[in-house]
Amino acid sequence: MTETRSSPVDVLERVLTNDAVKVTLLFAAVWALFWVLGDQLGYPVNGIVATLRRVTFLSAVYAIAVLALNLHWGYAGLFNIGVAGFMAVGAYTMAMLSAPATGSPSGFGLPLPLGILGGVLAATLVGLVAALPALRLKADYLAIVTVAISEIIRITYNAPAFANITGGASGFDNLPPDPARLLLLQQPDNPVSEPTAIGNVVFSIASDLGVSQPIAVNIVYTLGVLVALVLVYFLLERTGRSPFGRVLKAIREDEVAAQSLGKDTRNFKIRAFALGCGLMGLAGILWYAMGPRSTVSPTNFRPQLTFYIFIALIIGGAGSNTGSVLGGIVFAALLFEAPPLISSILSQSFQFSANPANLVEALVPLASGDLGPFAAFLLSNVDTLRFIFMGVLLVVLIQRRPEGLLGDRTETAATVPLTDDTRPGSGAAAADGGRSGDFGTGGGDGE
Repeated sequence: MTETRSSPVDVLERVLTNDAVKVTLLFAAVWALFWVLGDQLGYPVNGIVATLRRVTFLSAVYAIAVLALNLHWGYAGLFNIGVAGFMAVGAYTMAMLSAPATGSPSGFGLPLPLGILGGVLAATLVGLVAALPALRLKADYLAIVTVAISEIIRITYNAPAFANITGGASGFDNLPPDPARLLLLQQPDNPVSEPTAIGNVVFSIASDLGVSQPIAVNIVYTLGVLVALVLVYFLLERTGRSPFGRVLKAIREDEVAAQSLGKDTRNFKIRAFALGCGLMGLAGILWYAMGPRSTVSPTNFRPQLTFYIFIALIIGGAGSNTGSVLGGIVFAALLFEAPPLISSILSQSFQFSANPANLVEALVPLASGDLGPFAAFLLSNVDTLRFIFMGVLLVVLIQRRPEGLLGDRTETAATVPLTDDTRPGSGAAAADGGRSGDFGTGGGDGE
């Protein structure tokens, strides 16, 4: 009997198709890039590690929010552009439940796990209540309703009438210490207090590597966020490959066809909408209520946050959980964090004497071959120009590659019944974003 050996190229292709390998390689590339950028800027080791920590944290929280949105838009075709509002509900509720009762605004002083659970449940409940009437609408009207709900939530938290409860425009700044401080510090409210036994070990290792104690605390918290990202990813992977997930994709492709198979599509959409909103609430908690720069303020939850998350989802590809994670990393690291650092490096390397006040003054010297004013204008306005670049990128992606990096919304008819369990470990066909064709033709009630 002759054995067929795989060539090194085949083995490499199989390795590169592994989702964990893709995400790991992208994180490694991002860390390498930001290490080089930090080194070029002359950062010490502590500064470079702090930069890597910040990029990793933002990538992870963006990825969680994008995964939640992917459940709505990528799987069920629900056009929710009120993501920021549901994140606000989660963050504010968690803060109110777990904040000390002695601070201002006062909280209920409940244990942190109860506060997190309460925040997620509150976002789920608000999503459920919003979904009941809104999901009767067509996609474009649903988009209008969700963005209106998001703004109503933000304006309510911002209202002076509720300032003694929400903090009003100043935000809810009486926040409880994050889990990393509880784990590492004897007095979590004091960032320079004596460490616990675990803190002693962590801070000793960090000190040997040249990393300060506050950065070490933030690194531990970021590791916790990465664990949350992994859990959310596998939850949605199993959901997407379950009968419930296949019905959602059937609804996305053709709701009438799904109804003809006996599916109560409205019921499925409501459950998916509520689950996604709960995960958005979790993202808001991890990002704003407990993050290293914890601040729960109405300005954090403006509509532009929703559009950032949508851009990340489009980059990664709707319908793919792995693509959602990659999109979150690419957006947070390469589109949001990298441009200011690159601008600083260029400003240090090239000293431009010109300082044009507007674009016209920057363009006029180009006629005489003087590039200096235009380059100086670009570098001094990089924060604004990156948003223009994001818009251009979004247009190009939608026109040239609407499926994004990994998305695949092509759903072909298959003989996989909607009731079959194809979740990981079940031994049946798998599908990420519907690649294996899971729009079943069989009957059954699904879930």
